[in-house]
Amino acid sequence: MRDASHLARLGHRALSLRGDAVPVKRRSERVLRIPRNENAFMTTKTWSRRWLFAGFIATVLLALWAVMSRSDSPSPSPMTAASRPAARMPVAAAPARARTTPPSRVEPVGVRQDYIVQAESVEVARSAVARVGGVVTGDLSIIRAVGAALDDRELEALRASDVPRLRIFEDSSVQASSSHLPETNYPSEVAASNLHVGGVTGRGVTVAVLDSGVWSTLGPLQTTPYQTPHVLAQYDVIQARQSATYSQTAAQQNYSQSINDLFGHGTHISSIIASSGVATTGNYQGVAPGGNLVSVRVLDSTGAGRYFDVIAGIGWVIKEKSRYNIRVINLSLGAPPQSPYWDDPLDQAVMAAWGAGIVVVAAAGNRGPQPMTINAPGNVPYVITVGAVTDAYHPMQPLQYQLASFSSAGPTYEGFVKPEIVGMGGHILAYAPNNGTLASEFPQWVGPYDDFTMSGTSQATAVVSGVVALMLQVNPSLTPDQVKCRLMSGAHPAVNSKGTLAYTVFQQGAGLVNAHDAVYGTATNCANQGLNVASDLAGTQHFGGRANRDSNGNYYIMSDQQTTTCSSGGGLLGSLIGGLVCVVKDVLSIVPLLLDGLFWNGSYTSGSGYTWSSGYTWSSGYTWSNGYTWSSGYTWSSGYTWSSGQTGTGTDITAQQ
Repeated sequence: MRDASHLARLGHRALSLRGDAVPVKRRSERVLRIPRNENAFMTTKTWSRRWLFAGFIATVLLALWAVMSRSDSPSPSPMTAASRPAARMPVAAAPARARTTPPSRVEPVGVRQDYIVQAESVEVARSAVARVGGVVTGDLSIIRAVGAALDDRELEALRASDVPRLRIFEDSSVQASSSHLPETNYPSEVAASNLHVGGVTGRGVTVAVLDSGVWSTLGPLQTTPYQTPHVLAQYDVIQARQSATYSQTAAQQNYSQSINDLFGHGTHISSIIASSGVATTGNYQGVAPGGNLVSVRVLDSTGAGRYFDVIAGIGWVIKEKSRYNIRVINLSLGAPPQSPYWDDPLDQAVMAAWGAGIVVVAAAGNRGPQPMTINAPGNVPYVITVGAVTDAYHPMQPLQYQLASFSSAGPTYEGFVKPEIVGMGGHILAYAPNNGTLASEFPQWVGPYDDFTMSGTSQATAVVSGVVALMLQVNPSLTPDQVKCRLMSGAHPAVNSKGTLAYTVFQQGAGLVNAHDAVYGTATNCANQGLNVASDLAGTQHFGGRANRDSNGNYYIMSDQQTTTCSSGGGLLGSLIGGLVCVVKDVLSIVPLLLDGLFWNGSYTSGSGYTWSSGYTWSSGYTWSNGYTWSSGYTWSSGYTWSSGQTGTGTDITAQQ
């Protein structure tokens, strides 16, 4: 029996929950306690009287407790096990008061979903979400964005709002060929997207990318639209140089081992060429989404490399050309030239690839806009050297396009007009590692879908390489010279309101690459005329271009390699007539140069409003791209001499981002 006196001490000790290691704060309430009984036994003499008294007291207290427990005080919240997270309450749903019968479920006005909202700044993005009634779920300051929970009504209101640089992304994981990736624009800006619809995607054509490798998380580079692998092989030239056993081991593994891109540049370039990711617009993100890739690592984690490694990489590509059907080499790298092209070892390797039937596409360099800033190996007369155009953040508005100020300009020191062509190279968005050196150094350019924005002739070069892949799918029998000819003849030069070229050939070459006109063009014998790569490699013949510079520092194209002389008759009258004939000849020779952008004083203008015309007619074809046998007597009027610091296989090169 328990001592009835203990009933008078109810409510003085709190109950403990055994096994609950986490203290739980509960609402204030009256709790019955049954304290320990100190007098367990009673005598027979006093039992009856005490029992009656205890019963009376117990009855009164039980009645009071029953009345109090019927109050409207809310019951304590139910506890959840520590190992199971509580179900998240729907946004904007208020906790209901406890009732004896479960209330009917109240749905929110709209079912909210998670989004990433990007704007001019985090503050602008946060305010925009709040104005439409959405809920900000977190800050993503690294990309000027916030996480947001929005229902359909709020989402539409946000899309309709006037917010600077507003972009809205679904908060979902990146997948190859995902339908939620951002539009990259450059495939459409060079007329490649319409070709994709017709099945021209670069299928069956392999581009070798000599760069910093490719990210092991391939993403949209995993498979082509035909569910075949994008990347056919990977080879690490740097590791092959450092380890005597690497080359043999890699060959035994069929070059199937992943070589991670620690820098980020190689993945970015590869994605521009061949990403099969599908944007929200339905367009492919890459220029040749059906093409294949071979990744050759020649640049380290900082984007730097050596002549030796690039030359070794080109040699490996030539050796494996047939195995992987390598038709194109992309070289988005370079260094200032230190010797004539025929004496430069990297240039010699590039010529060997061209002679082996591989189209070489090289970056002009980012040392513009000054003349004579073309990098090696872009200074090789045979290859396709690419400058950069930007849409100035006005995609698909050609009147806003302009030559990028950083784009290197020609001519080369041997007198060749460079670049031959320009491609989109301003603020180019493409898939790239989010943990590479570039992403760490420039986090402001990292996007929410493992993409990255970069500008440079590197990116423009990748665009052109993708176009070449499209050309070779449709016409696989084209030689490198024929590819170059049709690229140039299909290009659209910038033309001003007067119908003349807005930029000289030393800046824009033949103009902006156009995939459609290049793929379906029929031009022949319009590039590399008068050149012979076999003789160049053999050292029996070298070549010069038609560009020169006058005593005033103006660059122009010589009509031919012969010196034009003016003969005069005898006497004073004959001398005057002869001099007048010479002046007339000089004027007449300059007129077509001015009309065709073949005369340049070396200045750069950043204007826009130009038409990138497909109807421009070159008065003398592409003779400015031709060459002639180099003469030891041919010298620049400025007396240019090569620096004495010529270097060989140890020369440093860098990515042209």
